[in-house]
Amino acid sequence: MFKALVVRKAEDGAVSQAVEELDDAALPDGDVTVKVEYSTLNYKDGLCMHGKGGLVRAFPHVPGVDFSGVVEKSADPRYQPGDRVVLTGWRVGEVWWGGYATRARVKADWLVKLPDEISTRQAMAIGTAGLTSMLAIIALERAGLAPEQGEVVVTGAAGGVGSVAVAILAELGYQVAAVTGRPETEDYLRGLGASAIIPRAELAEANSKPLESERFAAGIDAVGGDMLMRVLKQVKYNGSVAAIGLAAGAAVPSFTVIPFLLRGVNLLGIDSVMRPYGQRVEAWARLASDLPVDRLEAMVSEHSLSEMPALGAAILKGGVKGRVVVNPQL
Repeated sequence: MFKALVVRKAEDGAVSQAVEELDDAALPDGDVTVKVEYSTLNYKDGLCMHGKGGLVRAFPHVPGVDFSGVVEKSADPRYQPGDRVVLTGWRVGEVWWGGYATRARVKADWLVKLPDEISTRQAMAIGTAGLTSMLAIIALERAGLAPEQGEVVVTGAAGGVGSVAVAILAELGYQVAAVTGRPETEDYLRGLGASAIIPRAELAEANSKPLESERFAAGIDAVGGDMLMRVLKQVKYNGSVAAIGLAAGAAVPSFTVIPFLLRGVNLLGIDSVMRPYGQRVEAWARLASDLPVDRLEAMVSEHSLSEMPALGAAILKGGVKGRVVVNPQL
């Protein structure tokens, strides 16, 4: 038997969530069975728990798009009982049962062995949010970014992805301009290493200018919408912006190609869900070396499975700060 947060959908379409005891026979087919030690909370988890976005097609369902833990059984020679592993993406928690449980069974190709420097709890403090941030920073570096070039702007900075991005960039020696719509998070963001705080209102509104004054060497954008366009217009010549989210929507009504044509700006799309294995290993190795653990702990709160439905509703409204770690043993 194992414990899980189970999402069910009634005939009338009503969605409910409850912590239940399930038999191991209920687990999906897979190569590796993992004792889940920790999971985390992402925007997608909020959608899946509350039946939104069309992500979950079959009920009952166990959400949790990330998890970390210890291998219990493996039919794949790459993993042995006792190995510490992490899983992010691959649509686990959406179309496949995920990590909001004390046990999970998945395909071996979806797992990565954790670096020795990262605990299973730290892995979920990082999670998809941190992995995505690291992939964005790697992409910016490969596009030529270096600390001496100037400020890097991070939008949605008080959220999970933004928080980790701020901490890593500051650790690497970058000046970080953190954009937030929550003034009360200023001390938190400065504690992560932000050197400047930009109120969201300064970048949220579209304008008709094809370009604005050059300010940022690069950007990591978790918001999308017109804010992404405003950042692109303010990036310096030959700079780059990594697009990692769409909290303000997928459409960019004020879109113009002028920053690309007149300043040679690069827009880098960052996907972490289907990212190949080798690139995941590289990113986790970089997280082990470049993410300051003391700053990581400052952004973490730990919760039980029973608290997830309420927190899932809160994250959909932008009401969650930092990283939520889920302990299914609680």
